[in-house]
Amino acid sequence: MIEITKLNQFYGESHTLWDLDLNVLEGDCIAIMGRNGVGKTTLVESIMGLLPIQSGKINFQGEDISKLHSERRASIGIGYVPQGRRIFPLLTVEENLKIGLSARKDKIKKIPDFIFELFPVLKEMLGRQGGDLSGGQQQQLAIGRALVIDPQLLILDEPTEGIQPNVILEICDIIKKLNTERGMTVILVEQKLPIARRVADKFVILDRGSNVHSGLISKLSDDLIKKYLTV
Repeated sequence: MIEITKLNQFYGESHTLWDLDLNVLEGDCIAIMGRNGVGKTTLVESIMGLLPIQSGKINFQGEDISKLHSERRASIGIGYVPQGRRIFPLLTVEENLKIGLSARKDKIKKIPDFIFELFPVLKEMLGRQGGDLSGGQQQQLAIGRALVIDPQLLILDEPTEGIQPNVILEICDIIKKLNTERGMTVILVEQKLPIARRVADKFVILDRGSNVHSGLISKLSDDLIKKYLTV
């Protein structure tokens, strides 16, 4: 699905990603884990083309997309839910959702019905401005906006951050459903261990910009948690 080879990134004088390798297979649901500042968001923004990579290669479905503009990455089937949601607060829910339609290969102009099956509250609030929604509803809108492009790969950066517990569980179950029932490959940036274990089947731990450990989520040991994840 997506293969990253020797990816290097810098932020000013700081070397943020060091020769990072990552291989995500079709159908995987991988949790990218690690403490604050280890390069998790830098990694997913590099995959999306929001940060030009300094060196290395990103292949998606066998094609080198390292220099492809972020808009084109959406159109080839990569959906992205950024940290902090970044919806358009002055646009309606319907307008927020329709923004992604232009990236669809089939160029349909109608919001897919399955978006409202996953998130019924969005159908009820189509005419409301995005900024009027609660934090949990805004996150559902952000995920729905990423899904309207009908992605093969869905990337979510801290999707449960700042959301009430009942909505967190709902979002976790929807991500799992997208992976298991719709066959969508998922990369999930998540610091909360219970959520990663609930949703993902594999994990990758970043430390100081490098991929230091990876494997099945069931093999994520207490020693690794203590060394790389606890604060």
